[in-house]
Amino acid sequence: MTTVSVRYIVNDVDAAVAFYTKLLGFSLDLRPAPGFASLARGNRRLLLNAPGAGGAGQAMPDGSKPAPGGWNRIQLEVADLAGEVEKLRQAKAHLRNDIVIGNGGKQILLDDPAGNPIELFEPPRK
Repeated sequence: MTTVSVRYIVNDVDAAVAFYTKLLGFSLDLRPAPGFASLARGNRRLLLNAPGAGGAGQAMPDGSKPAPGGWNRIQLEVADLAGEVEKLRQAKAHLRNDIVIGNGGKQILLDDPAGNPIELFEPPRK
């Protein structure tokens, strides 16, 4: 199985680790420094960097600095989207929208503590 890695810039690595491990089923693999953590969920690896931490957190040659947010996102497949959404609402997670139903299944977007989007996706039942 190939590991797929995604890197998110987060303002507070501790808050992000707590969010992903407590609410989305990730486990902490590595935490070598305050500004970095590596999490895993199945064959997905999520790398969390604070701005300015490590090579990935450094400014670009034009001076632009890594920052959280945007619309690019990781997608996590779930078996029961409605149940997951209820759990997230109880935890006061920030949901960007309500469940959207389309030909390919159901989805919802939520934000991690830094504003990075996550898509929860329930495929259609066969």
